[in-house]
Amino acid sequence: MATLDHLGITVDDVPHASAQFDPVLSALGYVRAHNAPEHAYWRQEGEPELLLYPAREEGDGPHRHGRVGWQHLAFSVDSREEVDRLHRVALDAGWSAVREPKEYPRFTERYYASFVEDDNGIRLEFMHNPQGWD
Repeated sequence: MATLDHLGITVDDVPHASAQFDPVLSALGYVRAHNAPEHAYWRQEGEPELLLYPAREEGDGPHRHGRVGWQHLAFSVDSREEVDRLHRVALDAGWSAVREPKEYPRFTERYYASFVEDDNGIRLEFMHNPQGWD
């Protein structure tokens, strides 16, 4: 059986992106395992590592949502309050609100989520769906 081991994300400036990612990933329980100008990564027991790498070409960012490639990365959390808290943590770290926390009945009647985006156009979702998919 295959499992997801790590996710590498390309950014324009690793130190700047690390400053935006670190508060969010720390709030999610990840621990920064490495931080250098050329790459940074975070670990959490039993979860895939998240790594930041520099772009190979200048001026090709930020990523534009809806183009081929990255869509978003969703983190499932234990409560609506946790969605709200993580949304605030991200905004305080310089992320932009794409969608404020709200219900998404088109997914399930219990689905509650928010979406944020960093300066590189990387989009994260914080979601709570207590009993999974209908």
